[in-house]
Amino acid sequence: MAAEGARTPAENYVFDLATSRRGYRMNKLFGSLVDPANRDRFTADEAAYCAEYRLTPEQTEAVLDRDWQAMLDSGGSIFYVFKLAMMDKRSMQYLGGVFTGMTEEEFVAALKAGGRIRG
Repeated sequence: MAAEGARTPAENYVFDLATSRRGYRMNKLFGSLVDPANRDRFTADEAAYCAEYRLTPEQTEAVLDRDWQAMLDSGGSIFYVFKLAMMDKRSMQYLGGVFTGMTEEEFVAALKAGGRIRG
């Protein structure tokens, strides 16, 4: 049984070509955050930085609100989204919890139990 808020197998996220195209600009923004100067610019004015990359209004809102699920839904690749999470000092386990409807601690416990989600 899936955790509350988690997706069913039929709803699992698939990062395909269409998703890649939809999220291209947002993923480019996230990728740019590997450069310390870009991190400083992003931190100084996140909305302006999003505008530089011509994100859609929905993508911009997701980034500014740190709506991790909305970032994936609007074409974000977890590998790029994680670059933003790292700026917020968030772990991959934190994101795993968000995407499965668990707390970070519950997600870590599930990993330690062999990746099995008890519900």
